[in-house]
Amino acid sequence: MILETERLYLREMTHEDEKDLSEMLQDPKVMYAYEHNFSDTDVQIWLDRQLARYHKDGFGLWAIILKETDEMIGQAGLTLQKCMKEEVLEIGYLLKKRFMHHGYAKEAAEGCKRYAFNQLNAVKVHSIIKADNVSSIKVAKAIGMHKEKEFMAQYYNGDQLHYLFTIQK
Repeated sequence: MILETERLYLREMTHEDEKDLSEMLQDPKVMYAYEHNFSDTDVQIWLDRQLARYHKDGFGLWAIILKETDEMIGQAGLTLQKCMKEEVLEIGYLLKKRFMHHGYAKEAAEGCKRYAFNQLNAVKVHSIIKADNVSSIKVAKAIGMHKEKEFMAQYYNGDQLHYLFTIQK
């Protein structure tokens, strides 16, 4: 276990999580902000990227496990991401559709923020959010982040307006 919150714990993903990961990454209602349909190969690449991050960086996107049922309900964690010409420590979160709008993303993101500040000694942490992703913007604001920048980023379907949300320790 990486971290624990009131209703959740986060742990490293394994190859055994591929089915749960596919349920999220291949659901257009979950992945609307990505504007990209994930194939089985895309899911495997995504999982392999997380496993590599655990070894290289010591962190990545982790499985969100609901304590009550021990079910993987999503993923959340910390990754190093390019933002314009700078590399930033980002909190990311994604839930299976049926677990959205229950406060789990906020709870997991808050846990990731505490982990970044307390375990990684980060001075600040960010979330890079597509401008039309209202739910993720609400989560970022709920954990105390503020919009620092607006910028265009290359996405699957071309340049898209994004916001950089930030919070300092």
